[in-house]
Amino acid sequence: MTRPALEILYIDNHLIAVLKPGGLLTQADHTGEDSLMEETRQWIRNEYNKTGNIFLGMVHRLDRNVSGVVLFARTSKAASRISKQFREGTPTKIYRAIVHGTLKEKQTTLIHYLRKEKSLKATVFPRETPLAKRAELYYEVIGSFEKKSLIEVTLSTGRFHQIRAQMAFTGHPILGDVKYGAPDPLADHKIALHACKLVFNHPISNEETTVTAPDPEDWVDVGAV
Repeated sequence: MTRPALEILYIDNHLIAVLKPGGLLTQADHTGEDSLMEETRQWIRNEYNKTGNIFLGMVHRLDRNVSGVVLFARTSKAASRISKQFREGTPTKIYRAIVHGTLKEKQTTLIHYLRKEKSLKATVFPRETPLAKRAELYYEVIGSFEKKSLIEVTLSTGRFHQIRAQMAFTGHPILGDVKYGAPDPLADHKIALHACKLVFNHPISNEETTVTAPDPEDWVDVGAV
């Protein structure tokens, strides 16, 4: 798969936010495949003519098959402070997704309980269950087409596979997400889930900072944009 050049969404002396394409690992694993983190580090090396080790702190991540905003820290002070925000759940994370079917509720809050299984899949329960964690999201339908819906999702909690599992539990799996019941896969390990906006307090200035990412270009092919 040939990927376009890395798209920088935000950069200063302390942070860099980049657009992660679906299908690319956020951080390298045992497979040795390319990762967004290493591509970002290489971009900094080339852009600023740097040599040697380049600090880049991982403060959150997206699943391989998800696209959108990923934020890295460029200094250890920024990494420590912004990581604390993510641990405490203070950043606002907004996603867009294409799901199967037409949703009866055009906007609503979903509350379920999710348990992460050894199979790396989340099981959803409608009420409190041992080892399951409370999962809450709000969604709004912003478009419908060809028995599919485009929704915008705001997370109140950050559970494993939360949007994927909760939407599938309601009978509306995300396009391409065969792990959670979608009928067909998409190309290049992608699913139609996109982190479109991240809002956080800057770790140095403490000013509210918003980073947005455009919808994936290939969503045009399914009529979503």
